[in-house]
Amino acid sequence: MIDYLAIGHVTEDLPGTLGQQPEGSTPGGTVTYASRTARAFVSQVAVLTAAAAGMDIHAAFPNIDVCCVEAPATTQFRNIAVAGGRIQVVSPCPIVLQPDHLTDAMRASRIMHLGPVCNEISPDMVRHASPNTFIGITPQGWMRRWDEQGHVDSRAGNWVDAELILSHAHAVVTSIDDVAGDWSVAHRWAAQTRLLIVTQGPLGCTAFFDGQELHTPAPQTQEVESTGAGDIFAAALFIALQRGDTVRDACALANCIGAQSVTRPRLAGIPTNADTRLATLCLPTPLQ
Repeated sequence: MIDYLAIGHVTEDLPGTLGQQPEGSTPGGTVTYASRTARAFVSQVAVLTAAAAGMDIHAAFPNIDVCCVEAPATTQFRNIAVAGGRIQVVSPCPIVLQPDHLTDAMRASRIMHLGPVCNEISPDMVRHASPNTFIGITPQGWMRRWDEQGHVDSRAGNWVDAELILSHAHAVVTSIDDVAGDWSVAHRWAAQTRLLIVTQGPLGCTAFFDGQELHTPAPQTQEVESTGAGDIFAAALFIALQRGDTVRDACALANCIGAQSVTRPRLAGIPTNADTRLATLCLPTPLQ
């Protein structure tokens, strides 16, 4: 049985600055960071994605079963540092991942993580998991829109299928940046789903469930780069919740894993065995 299934587009993340042609790329996207994190915790990890034939899938997903729908292009992201922030530019893969792409084994996964980057997962996917499957959602990619030049606009108001997806999810992880600091958005989403987690970077995270609001602080670390940290956090959280951890313990574990990830750049932030052992020390309730 598949322990963890990550669904979404793998990306090619391009370096570079404004006005310069980028050279080289690294694999990225929620499916990359989440599936490789899951592999540090469980044995049977799978990915459903889409990419061009030239993409080195095996290098992007070591020791992971991959079903890759062949596409005319692989999604590419370029983050350009500018004064006061960054400009994000995307060239999206045109393939939309549909329920028909799921195999019977995928539908019966213990965890199904829907992690779009460019609105590429059909919202109807949430209706096609087994009744026993834990459905985890990282919705940022359903909020992304872009202009003809690929310049990205990400706003919570862009998530047009939120009600359908939230009603089927067992846990949803978003960030305070995704809701533009507007806690009223978080409260609205929390009222429509079982469990909503809002990550807050070095401040930790806040969970909304059963009418409760629980803040869990994160360990303090020296940040090198935060790329993928939210996806790493989400994967650890979903695994902890699915195995029966309390919300409090799952948030503490995910905070610890996420905090360690930002001390190393990009894919080097994927948790190691040492990271997973260290994370158990973050639990409010010691493991028996």
